[in-house]
Amino acid sequence: MSHALFRNIILSLLSFIALATVAQDNDKILNRQYADMKRVHFGFSVGTHFQDLNITNNGYVTESGQSWFAEVPNHSPGFCVNVLADLRLAEQFNLRVSPGMYFGNKVVKYRNILYNPEIDIEPGLDVQSQNIKATYLVLPIDLKYSAKRYHNIRPYFTGGVMGVYDLSKDRPDQLRVKDMDVMLTVGMGCDFYLPFFKLCPEVKFCFGLRNLLEKNRPDLEDNPDMLKFTNSVDKIQDSMVVLTFYFE
Repeated sequence: MSHALFRNIILSLLSFIALATVAQDNDKILNRQYADMKRVHFGFSVGTHFQDLNITNNGYVTESGQSWFAEVPNHSPGFCVNVLADLRLAEQFNLRVSPGMYFGNKVVKYRNILYNPEIDIEPGLDVQSQNIKATYLVLPIDLKYSAKRYHNIRPYFTGGVMGVYDLSKDRPDQLRVKDMDVMLTVGMGCDFYLPFFKLCPEVKFCFGLRNLLEKNRPDLEDNPDMLKFTNSVDKIQDSMVVLTFYFE
């Protein structure tokens, strides 16, 4: 995921929290004073996310003198929806489970980085692409640490793990990825206490732990023009940035 995307999402969230803090500085009315004392409470969230693939290329050279480099240069927003169960462990710690669905995609670009004057006009112009669609069933389990409440706001941080299962049956021919993954997650957000519910914007960074590449491709043994893309890659790991709004 690009540093510019990370920076823009974090700055947007921090700006939103800062503006809300200034707006409530003189607010003497405490909304939902006992909301955080409940042993268990429930909610839901909607939001957007950006999927990425961390691809490790190996410089494989084909018999025709090509060496293919794969990357995800751009990121398209997806949609996500979750339900939430929150268990209060202590004054500042909560255990949260939020199963949900993520809908999105990533476009992988393949570029031949070797120049062969007998085949190529110019180096780097021989480009192919692959659209990998994903419908993720996710099960995040997070430990939430909250700061002290200030008027009607309360910042927090989260850390945890997330199980991921891809329900999509579209398996393209170039690079094929596995269905299941486990991701480490870290996030930050802020509880806003409104008269009838809490609104909690949150940004979360997710890092895949498994190598998702299906390296064994017997279906492509008779198709070297497609097998060359799999041979050019050693590892694929998933990553995501998720921006959600919880209603609790």
